[in-house]
Amino acid sequence: DVINWLMDGYPTMAQGQGGRQVRTGKEYGEIYDHHFVEFTYDKDGDRSVLLSQCRHIGNCWNSVSEYAHGANGWCNIGDGQIFDAKGKLTWEYPKAEGGKRKNLHDGWQQEHHDLFAAIRKGDIPAEGEYGAYSSMTSILGRMATYSGREVSWQDALTSPLVISPVETFRSFDDKPPVLPNADLSYTIATPGVTKVL
Repeated sequence: DVINWLMDGYPTMAQGQGGRQVRTGKEYGEIYDHHFVEFTYDKDGDRSVLLSQCRHIGNCWNSVSEYAHGANGWCNIGDGQIFDAKGKLTWEYPKAEGGKRKNLHDGWQQEHHDLFAAIRKGDIPAEGEYGAYSSMTSILGRMATYSGREVSWQDALTSPLVISPVETFRSFDDKPPVLPNADLSYTIATPGVTKVL
């Protein structure tokens, strides 16, 4: 959702790959342990690509971060740094003595400060649509990696695929939407075979 914020929009398509390499036991259900997705953004005649990756594998390099690359340089969004094309730091969010950020709280904390301040003023923040579209961006990526196909935003929105039929849930005692096989394993998505559209 950080890149959706940066792009002021949502991807028009995604394609990618992923799988289960290490977390293959029944206890991991049906999810992949790694994904790599290319999201395409088309806005005002400009086409940009976001490469997004995640991994749930122990003893590996892991990073939750966002970088934006352009013709004149790149930006480490999470660290608040902008570099030119040669890698020279050209701007950095002000930091206090000892190298810590002056604001001493991160974006997630700032989000809470802003929410509480709005509530105290009597404002009711309405970010449900933003949250839904951010979630849909993740679902689009998952559809692309599970199917092994390029999936457009529009096709994903109109897909008959139902991940969770929330309108029929009445309690936590209801039958779950996905049940294990007889051996208590779950059916794993196979790229090129699994249908998402």
